[in-house]
Amino acid sequence: MKFTVLTLFPDIVKAYFENSIMAKAVEKEIIAYDLVNIRDFALDKHRTCDDAPYGGGAGQLMMTEPLGRALDSVDAKRKRVIYVTPGGKRFTQKKAQELSCESELVFICGRYEGIDQRIIDYYVDDEISIGDYVMSSGEVAATVMIDTIYRLVDGVISRDSLVEESYCGGLLEYPQYTRPPVYKGLEVPEVLLSGNHENIRKWRLRKRILKTMGNRPDLIWDARQNGQLTEEAEKMIEEITEQVSLKHMKQKRKKAKKPAIQTAEPGDL
Repeated sequence: MKFTVLTLFPDIVKAYFENSIMAKAVEKEIIAYDLVNIRDFALDKHRTCDDAPYGGGAGQLMMTEPLGRALDSVDAKRKRVIYVTPGGKRFTQKKAQELSCESELVFICGRYEGIDQRIIDYYVDDEISIGDYVMSSGEVAATVMIDTIYRLVDGVISRDSLVEESYCGGLLEYPQYTRPPVYKGLEVPEVLLSGNHENIRKWRLRKRILKTMGNRPDLIWDARQNGQLTEEAEKMIEEITEQVSLKHMKQKRKKAKKPAIQTAEPGDL
């Protein structure tokens, strides 16, 4: 798979491709990349790539011509082009899996107030946001997406590592532990030391459900809608929900039995 990144600051992205697992994937030729400096396609001596927006307003906008020439140089019209922008559709694990099946992706890294709409209309296939916030660096946002996508490409990491991680099957990942067995008085759960693989599997599933219900209950709803939850998971959710309801009822009864605390009024003193 190849990643082509169009940017005003290629050094920001270059460091990512030259380190860690990505560097190994590039060395093995599983992943290839091309960093295109948009400034190389500006024709004036100052290599200008931004200008004031028509209609006024704060900030500058990336100009059409340098960026358009940069896109033409990589034959972008024949490839899948992604513009990373706060105004795009939200990036998800599902989208990452879809994009990981492409042979090449072209990323446009925005700067300033963004890019000319005509570039989007003519070249861009996907406008994608990595979250509901605004960044100054399209390079950082593009790198987040690339990191999420490339690890799903066959041969980059072990398939087993992808099976039970967060968002797989609609649930978040279970808690993980390693040596030592006791750290600052905190012990590794006994079930993980038992050697009973079936009990460990059930414990991990339950922990995945508990974490998802606590942190991202919306994922449970989505997983049900998409038919991702197993019958075992659904049964556990039902049991956990009943247990939580009973706990809340007991707490309410306990509070109701407590005598009311009398507050003193100024005249009582």
